Amino acid sequence: MSDYMFMLESHLSPAQFRVVGEMQALAAQAGVNLFLTGGALRDMLGGFPVRDLDFVIETNALKIAKIAEKKYGATIVSTDDQKKSVELRFAGGVTAELAMARQERYLKSGGRPQITPAAIHEDLRTRDFTVNAVALSLNKASLGLPIDPTNGVGDIERKELRAIHNYSFYDDPSRMLRLIRFKVRLNYTIDERTRLQYENAREAEMLTRVSSEALGVELHHIAAEPAAGDLMRSLSEEQLIELYSPALAGAKLNLSTFTKLQKARQTVPVDLRMNSLPLFLEVLMEELNAKERADLIKTASLTRGEVNAWQKIGPAAKKLEKELKSAKLQKASQLYQVLVKAPGELVVWLMVYSEQRLVQDRIRNYFQKYLPASLEITDEVVAATGVAVGTPKFQKVKEEMILTRLDARPKKPAPEPEPPPPPPMSSFARGPGVRHQR
Repeated sequence: MSDYMFMLESHLSPAQFRVVGEMQALAAQAGVNLFLTGGALRDMLGGFPVRDLDFVIETNALKIAKIAEKKYGATIVSTDDQKKSVELRFAGGVTAELAMARQERYLKSGGRPQITPAAIHEDLRTRDFTVNAVALSLNKASLGLPIDPTNGVGDIERKELRAIHNYSFYDDPSRMLRLIRFKVRLNYTIDERTRLQYENAREAEMLTRVSSEALGVELHHIAAEPAAGDLMRSLSEEQLIELYSPALAGAKLNLSTFTKLQKARQTVPVDLRMNSLPLFLEVLMEELNAKERADLIKTASLTRGEVNAWQKIGPAAKKLEKELKSAKLQKASQLYQVLVKAPGELVVWLMVYSEQRLVQDRIRNYFQKYLPASLEITDEVVAATGVAVGTPKFQKVKEEMILTRLDARPKKPAPEPEPPPPPPMSSFARGPGVRHQR
């Protein structure tokens, strides 16, 4: 096993590493090359938690995704016909993007790129920043081989963001938003030449060419960032948040609530399953009037489903709040059962907006005590009882063991025995100093 594969295994969760193995098997069976790329490699090499897996395959991505759907029970969440990519969700909540290795050529600034199939090296050379242009081979003949045509590994070590092309921000002006987002998330500096390219593109009014579709895509990424307060403050300072609504240039951008959201997001586990967009829109739209909200929805090309999810999150969270206030929740297991089933965005909404002390305390106990305790009941612990892994009974037994563990009173540690008294000293054992003290 190469050093990179060892590093990969140590940085991924067991569920994520299982998905890597499943994708390897599919690619090998199809006889095509597969690579782990982009954010997954950047975060692994930079020491950050790997949130999503990004795969590039040198063939039709949708075809392989459909095989993963049948063989491993993966769910196809969305497809991008233009970029030839598929978003997948695997068992255990693991999300992954599978994209065809491609070359992008922009015929006009801010327009849709012309996509053609390509080899992995060509794919990496047409990306946005060098830190996102590193790949790891998952193929048998070159397993664990890093591919780094733009010296992205060196920039990760220097903690520096560098654009790959001189005209990167002219080709895709939405990369200016992305640059600030990565700067805040990674806490990296911006390369001097890249900063100059960014400023030149702004002076050339390239921001006016950011399409509504691109703004919507970037808004989804912004909503998923844990450091919401820091990011929105930086976007405001760079006068980029105004792309979504001129009204957000002033006091209508509620930075204090975004700071609360950031604190809440950083309190919960990284792998908490949640739909970030409705919660983010709740805070973003907080101070806007009806017309301003409608304009923002249009500007960001939000779908009817996304708008409905935002409009429903408040009432749904209030319903959960009422359940969490109930006097019937006397046992730890009862509180656990309510919160483990609740959508993550509703729980975080309450952490931001609920004024009920009891609700806040119960959510805190869930994350700090009950959830960690439930993780002590592993599949190995359950299998030791003799139940066959993967059966419906296995999951039922596991849930019962978790609830029993949560309600068990912690054992008081046995008191340490008192040390025996020292034996009396004889007169022969006493030194002259003792005799002189009499």
